[in-house]
Amino acid sequence: MSQCLANIQEVSKQYKNVARPAVNSVSLCIEQQSIFGLLGPNGAGKTTLISMLCGLFKPSSGKILINGFDTVSQSNDAKTCIGVVPQEIALYAKLTAWENLMFLGQMYGIETNELKKRIKENLSILGLEENMHQQVQTFSGGMKRRVNLIAGILHLPKLLILDEPTVGVDLQSKMAIIDHLKKLNKDNEMTIFYTSHHLHEAEDFCSHIAIIDEGKIITHGKTLDLIDSNDCKTIEDVYLKITGNRFRD
Repeated sequence: MSQCLANIQEVSKQYKNVARPAVNSVSLCIEQQSIFGLLGPNGAGKTTLISMLCGLFKPSSGKILINGFDTVSQSNDAKTCIGVVPQEIALYAKLTAWENLMFLGQMYGIETNELKKRIKENLSILGLEENMHQQVQTFSGGMKRRVNLIAGILHLPKLLILDEPTVGVDLQSKMAIIDHLKKLNKDNEMTIFYTSHHLHEAEDFCSHIAIIDEGKIITHGKTLDLIDSNDCKTIEDVYLKITGNRFRD
């Protein structure tokens, strides 16, 4: 039986002056080497849960263990196991792709020759080798998104957290990103925690899926099992069946 790389235990987050908890008694096991998708409407609690996984927010109650390390009491150890690819582009616009990645890799403490090797390999795989010495501000959205991904994986984290990694990119960039993530998951045994509003993409990409709404996990399990057990044809059908059709703003 697979072990939990990320073990979320009865976690809640209550913000001041807000009636309902943003996350309400959530428990999840993110199994080693799984690709785990978290889906939910706007305001469902996805961003808050990710922020607690990353150690940015402390839970109001419950705890989160990353590779056995508590994200609050052992935060430094937990953070060394994590790579984060945020929805917003987290790069310096006036630096080149190479300069951005060298700077970030040095912050991770990666040895210089090894760092250069990893950067070159990733830029080549994602079709950016010819553009490595151009300023990021000259890049298309898809190119920026690919550099953003490389920045989160240079230190080969055990758990990679992805927040809408393919939003606003062309089909070619989307395919390149997803293919590279699948390879990292298989070849480097990298566990992936992923959120997206692209439900068809999530169905194809994720081995496991959880659906969150109003701060609570409504259902979770293996992707194909969720489709079968809900007598549906796609994850989109499951999602609409469980969360309903009302607008979420």
